[in-house]
Amino acid sequence: MPVEFPVAPRREVRYLAAMNDLIPHDVKLQAFYERDGAFAGLFYVAVTTTGVFCRIGCPARSPKPENVQFFETVKDALDAGFRPCKVCKPMESVGETPPEIRRLLDEIHADPSARMKDGDLRRRGVQPDALRRWFKKHHGITFQAYQRYVRIADAVGRIKSGEKVTSVALESYDSLSGFQDSFKNAVGVSPKASVGQNVIFVARLSTPLGMMMAAALHDELCLLEFCDRRMLAAELDSLKKHFRATFITAHCSLFDDLQKQLGEYFSGERREFSLPLRLSGTPFQEAVWRALLTIPYGTTRSYGEQARSIGKTTAVRAVARANGMNKIAIIVPCHRVIGSDGGLTGYGGGLERKQWLLNHETRWAQKQFG
Repeated sequence: MPVEFPVAPRREVRYLAAMNDLIPHDVKLQAFYERDGAFAGLFYVAVTTTGVFCRIGCPARSPKPENVQFFETVKDALDAGFRPCKVCKPMESVGETPPEIRRLLDEIHADPSARMKDGDLRRRGVQPDALRRWFKKHHGITFQAYQRYVRIADAVGRIKSGEKVTSVALESYDSLSGFQDSFKNAVGVSPKASVGQNVIFVARLSTPLGMMMAAALHDELCLLEFCDRRMLAAELDSLKKHFRATFITAHCSLFDDLQKQLGEYFSGERREFSLPLRLSGTPFQEAVWRALLTIPYGTTRSYGEQARSIGKTTAVRAVARANGMNKIAIIVPCHRVIGSDGGLTGYGGGLERKQWLLNHETRWAQKQFG
């Protein structure tokens, strides 16, 4: 029989959760029993009768409320003696790449000219249909399409560095015409014309707070956003127009550094990022975003203080709007700006994530200095 709780409707429950340093116990229970994935990564649930802990949204059978305990981090649950659930695998990031797929990606990135067909996948113990579904879910394209984009991305870099189109084409394709057609379909121009064409590489990355999309131009990060943000499509369109570029879903070396540094940030090991950034906005917006980079880890700043930091004391609302248009989440830390009354106000990734990020930074900052 389902458990009922006399609390606010779903939208208000999420807002309430975001506005409290410690999410109320009844809110946690409701999120757990409703398997509300919006709370995944914000806290974890442990079952005293089984000794197992899960992420929110786990499809396993729900226990009685009196047998439930909540923990803010995986470490807290492990320290209390609970073991991770084999169903929802809370030790893994939300959307984390399975090891067998990670090995395939490493192989493709190491040799973009390689072509893995269904028979090759089966010999590696990977089912082509399952792989296709995973890529469609996490990258929006099939595995075969991803391979093509990786080859094209490699070709773009080699042609820009001065290699001849013919030699690049014949190394990865059966014919020059086939290469030219594939290249133009992906990039929008012919291989020769691509020398003057900007190309933005995009990829999806897994984090404890859900999937994020990253975009890089000339090995500089120009976007990092949660994939479920409503403004994501508009941001991508803005980048395309600003840089007069086309997008390719493919790997670049910057994404390896980004994934590594994000992992260190979420584990509490990193407080500052060292990645090359490419901001894209008006001079005023870019001034606001650069000022965000000066807010220390584990601290917050009001919109008024943010306005004063750039010498625009009367432009509080304009500063708030510019913050909302920041395209590089977490690294350009717009989540550290709050209302003058201490309220969270808005955040493109959702107030739950903003509160989680602030709690995470405060907790690790206290551990460092305490």
